[in-house]
Amino acid sequence: MPKTTIPKTTVIPALAPARAPRAGAWRLLLRRPLFWVAAAVLLVILAFAVAPAPFAGIFGNGDPRACDLANSSQASAPGHPFGFDLQGCDIWANAVYGAQSSIAVGFLATAISMVLAITLGTLAGLGGRIADWIVSRLTEVFLGFPFLLAAIVVLNTLGVRNVFTVSVVLGVFGWPMMARLMRGSVRSVAKADYVLAARTMGLGARRIVGRYVLPNALQPVLLLATLTVGGVIVAESTLTYLGVGLSSPAISWGLQIAAGSRVFQSAPHVLVLPSVMLALTVLTIVAIGEELRSVFDPRERG
Repeated sequence: MPKTTIPKTTVIPALAPARAPRAGAWRLLLRRPLFWVAAAVLLVILAFAVAPAPFAGIFGNGDPRACDLANSSQASAPGHPFGFDLQGCDIWANAVYGAQSSIAVGFLATAISMVLAITLGTLAGLGGRIADWIVSRLTEVFLGFPFLLAAIVVLNTLGVRNVFTVSVVLGVFGWPMMARLMRGSVRSVAKADYVLAARTMGLGARRIVGRYVLPNALQPVLLLATLTVGGVIVAESTLTYLGVGLSSPAISWGLQIAAGSRVFQSAPHVLVLPSVMLALTVLTIVAIGEELRSVFDPRERG
């Protein structure tokens, strides 16, 4: 009796309904003014981080390390409208260059968390009962440690605290919630009709996971990661303010806020600009994340 085969095209119609709502969600997102405003502000801040020199040079010489103690805590001067910090360094130049470290930590730590979450969440969702139990218990152990407290303990043991080491520590402790979300998403997608059709066709497990499961299960994790970037930037600034984050000669908003808080009563201008840039960055990232969630989450769209 000849073997019955299922045409490959049977999987394509099953995938079409999953893609159509996404196209509509993108069109809805592009019609939202808040998304465009937040995206424009974030692009400017990212430009500061990628190429700070031209922006830092808008006022003064643009060198954050060109300091003169004679200008210590001076409110403003010709070519330096935001004034100088305690060491006589230009506040505007330092705030622009500070975007590099703060943005780098936010994105690198989130990327590390995502890699861990996607790997462990997929293993828990598809690896069987034993793998699911092991990953679930590991997730509970990490969730049992307060995020900032765990980061403080680990960073205190490190001899070098730079962008890379701080990002790794924050990334290693930031994956559990993403992993739980990834596990649930993978389990839901694994039961979809197009995945069952792919299995019926006899496709290998690696191809099914890589082509059908992961691309359709990543969306909720990516949305959560968008919101996580802002939280990581705040966490880095908090750790730096407490003296266990980035340290000199690094330039970051956290270091500037820590220095400005010590002279806030006599020179409040030292604290204002880095605080505003930090808050503006976090608010724009959160706004973009909320806009993405509202258009891509079916429960939000009703």
